[in-house]
Amino acid sequence: MKALIIKKPWIDYILNGSKVWEIRGSKTNIRGQIELIQSGSGLVVGSCEIIDCKELTLEDYKNNIDKHTIQDIDSLPYKKTYAWILTNAKRYETSRRYKHPNGVIIWVNL
Repeated sequence: MKALIIKKPWIDYILNGSKVWEIRGSKTNIRGQIELIQSGSGLVVGSCEIIDCKELTLEDYKNNIDKHTIQDIDSLPYKKTYAWILTNAKRYETSRRYKHPNGVIIWVNL
């Protein structure tokens, strides 16, 4: 199973359902169920599904604040900006520890 590392507060927004676009500077071909790791915690805290990935224009980015929850937009955050489209997010009742491989910053293979 793949697990995506996400910082606070963004992981909380995903898990409470208010954030359905994860904004990244690279696209992903991964689809389906993934687990979510809270950055810096050593814990797998939930799961979701990635159902799509789309490159964003500045207009897309500005017009979809309700999907990504980022405020005060003047420009795209990356040269090429992508929305990883998420659904069915759920927080686990009990988080579990995992062993973090050295150098890993985006994906962990669990």
